[in-house]
Amino acid sequence: MLSPFPPVSRMAQWGAIFSIIAALGGAALLSSVHKIDEGHTGVYYRGGALLTTTSGPGFHLMLPFITTYKPVQTTLQTDEVKNVPCGTGGGVMIYFDRIEVVNYLHQSAVFDIVKNFTADYDKALIFNKVHHELNQFCSVHSLQEVYIGLFDQIDENLKLTLQEDLTSMAPGLIIQAVRVTKPIIPESIRRNYELMESEKTKLLISQQTQKVVEKEAETERIKAIIEAEKVAQVAEIKYGQKVMEKNTEKRISEIEDGAFLARMRARADAEFYTSQRTAEANKLKLTPEYLKLMKFKSISANSKIYFGSEIPHMFVDSGSAGGSVKASAMDIVAEQIMDLDH
Repeated sequence: MLSPFPPVSRMAQWGAIFSIIAALGGAALLSSVHKIDEGHTGVYYRGGALLTTTSGPGFHLMLPFITTYKPVQTTLQTDEVKNVPCGTGGGVMIYFDRIEVVNYLHQSAVFDIVKNFTADYDKALIFNKVHHELNQFCSVHSLQEVYIGLFDQIDENLKLTLQEDLTSMAPGLIIQAVRVTKPIIPESIRRNYELMESEKTKLLISQQTQKVVEKEAETERIKAIIEAEKVAQVAEIKYGQKVMEKNTEKRISEIEDGAFLARMRARADAEFYTSQRTAEANKLKLTPEYLKLMKFKSISANSKIYFGSEIPHMFVDSGSAGGSVKASAMDIVAEQIMDLDH
């Protein structure tokens, strides 16, 4: 029996079949081989069910067309929550344009968190929590507090609140930092705040100007005090110098007076000693023999002496002058001569 197909057509059919099988094999191989990037952990699903198997970075195999995978980032990442509405305690609706939440997931906690919150865990654990916590914060504070007074505390408070909830709900998910942009408020209120800030700026400038003036006055006062103290110190030093000079002059005068007094005392002592020794020498010299000697010397010094029982007159020649002196007190002379005899 002859085949309805010619030999060439049969070969083409077998070639087509082999090509289809090769294509299906290649597709299966390609779908079974997959790559996990560094900083990610692979989780696997089979028929929609999460498998307990996870994989690290590199190439891996899985059942083609049956098993699927998703990479979960385990390094530091930033989730941006945008356009968050928030109603203040006073009933004003404001919007936070962008809130950045920096977080990372521990590799050991990947399976539990994906199991409980899916691979898109950040929607439930971060995005929704940010909306909730911001609305809680705004509802108990006024616009003034949210926009100005407590705005610098929103970042830290939101971080602490998120981390507290995540520690109990999803251990292993760590909040590193939270950055909140300035909220968008109604235009009319914003202009009022700008005007208020302008007035505050003017007030601060005025206060700073006043402080500068006060500081300059204080500086001038301190300079005046320093100058006065300098003058007083110079005057005190000069006064001290004068006192020292006067004391020195006084001391010099006292020394000179002492030296003069010492000289005068020494001179007086010397004169006293001389007189004393002279008196002692004279006392030793006034002996009877010395008196007789002086008697004879006195008699021999007279030019002429007359003796008698009554001598009315005594004449003494004066030598070459040729004159004479008449003494009428001969009794006195006689008494002196008699004393000499004794």
